[in-house]
Amino acid sequence: MKIEYPHKLPEQEAKERIRALGEYLINRHGIGVTWNGDKATIRGKYMVVSIEGTVTFQPGVVLFEGKDPGFLWRGKAKDYLTAKLTKYMNPETELAQLPRGA
Repeated sequence: MKIEYPHKLPEQEAKERIRALGEYLINRHGIGVTWNGDKATIRGKYMVVSIEGTVTFQPGVVLFEGKDPGFLWRGKAKDYLTAKLTKYMNPETELAQLPRGA
């Protein structure tokens, strides 16, 4: 499964927002998020859907590449991740206002 999420944020701000999303996933859902430089590895479950993949950055794009949860859950997984990216990458929301799940 692949999600390419375009944005117009400066690269450093985009990374900070994705780190905030990672904190939310850890604190709210117990999903494991580990960072190696600018690459995040995500492993866990949201409800019954397994989420496993990596997040990387390209100019103007956040890229999630991960294991396909299968036909029945693919749409729900993509919808959930896309909704979170839309919320966290919205330049109208201040970084400090983004939920961290705690």
